[in-house]
Amino acid sequence: MDVVDILKEMILDFQQHRPTAGVPRQLAYKTMRGKALVCIGVRRCGKSTLLNQIVGTYLGQGVPAENLLYVNLFDDRLQELSQGKLDLVLEAYFSLYPEKKGVEEILCFFDEIQEVCNWEPFVDRLMRTEKCQVFITGSSARMLSKEIATQMRGRSLAWELFPFSFAEWLAYKGVKGKPGTSRYRLLTKKAFEEYWERGGFPEVRDAEPRLWVMTHQEYFKAIILRDIVQRHDVGHPQAVMDLAHRLMNQIGSAYSVNSLTGYLKSVGHRTAKAFVRDCMQWFEDAFFLFSVKLFDASVARQNVNPRRIYCVDHALVRSVGTGILVNSGHLLENVVFCHLRRRSEAIHYYRTGSGREVDFIWREGARPWQLLQVCESLVRPETRNRELASLREAMREQGLNCGVIVTREERETLTVEEGHVSVVPIWQFLLF
Repeated sequence: MDVVDILKEMILDFQQHRPTAGVPRQLAYKTMRGKALVCIGVRRCGKSTLLNQIVGTYLGQGVPAENLLYVNLFDDRLQELSQGKLDLVLEAYFSLYPEKKGVEEILCFFDEIQEVCNWEPFVDRLMRTEKCQVFITGSSARMLSKEIATQMRGRSLAWELFPFSFAEWLAYKGVKGKPGTSRYRLLTKKAFEEYWERGGFPEVRDAEPRLWVMTHQEYFKAIILRDIVQRHDVGHPQAVMDLAHRLMNQIGSAYSVNSLTGYLKSVGHRTAKAFVRDCMQWFEDAFFLFSVKLFDASVARQNVNPRRIYCVDHALVRSVGTGILVNSGHLLENVVFCHLRRRSEAIHYYRTGSGREVDFIWREGARPWQLLQVCESLVRPETRNRELASLREAMREQGLNCGVIVTREERETLTVEEGHVSVVPIWQFLLF
């Protein structure tokens, strides 16, 4: 059977026996005429499932199944396409439905498109010369947001997908009820404890503890070896692995390029600061580790000050880290960071004039900046006084009349001279 016949069979199979769509993802994507929708994110976060859910949305709106062209380019039967022969996909589809060419709009879904060389000109031409709307997913190994703008020449909109949020986890667990009731509160708190243990990667949601740890460890190796070492042809793969392990053990803490370079040298790697800077950018490009800069109007001061490090999934940290340096307070901070990062890239940490620090100052779109502190518990008076003092000083300096402290359990509203401070339990904050 030649590749065109294989493609025709795959297209018909999908139209007749579409895979189940899984837990609905809460990505607020939008489409735009003349632009491809590109879904990017860390590997194994559910991009292919989202594509199936988009298909289901169009079918529910009355689009005929025959107008769907869906191909998973990771399929081993399509090796012939890997050298860029994507025209064969169109040949296969229009040989099945010649009457639709140039007459009806075709919805084209290309999963794992990075498996094909030079796919960008094909998609660009497809949108210019055919009546097609295009949806793409790809591994973060070759589908980085910074590249798409160049490759697609402005003909795409990239949407970031992360592992399950807590709201998506609740939907998966089927937690329902009226917010504010004791039943809903108890069910939500129980669900959070499971989310806290397993994290948000869809594949581990039903796994046994040993299996989810092993799965996380395999993700970690794949990200380092495929998305970074292989992609960037790194000559020191063990240095990248050692650096990644070091950062996973410092989640929520500050780092500097100098300190990381010194660490690599201390364990036997002859690396320069430029190599460490490259690694930090590669980690972020792969949606694996994120650096948070100091809040400052001067970009130069932002760049020379230490940055804080966070991971795309807190449970991944628990499975990969040694457990010696990572503490639950920093993991709680990581959960909060991921919640904020799903909504905005404008996230910093704040240092007051007297040197006190607030974990996050962030904003969504054009809304005002918000100050947010993370603390496991405010029960101890010295902890309560320290966290409040930092937040209140930051509020005064920024002219803000409200602040938030996220804890594991406590909830209260504090009236202070600067305005008010809301103390919110983590399970409630994650549903805002």
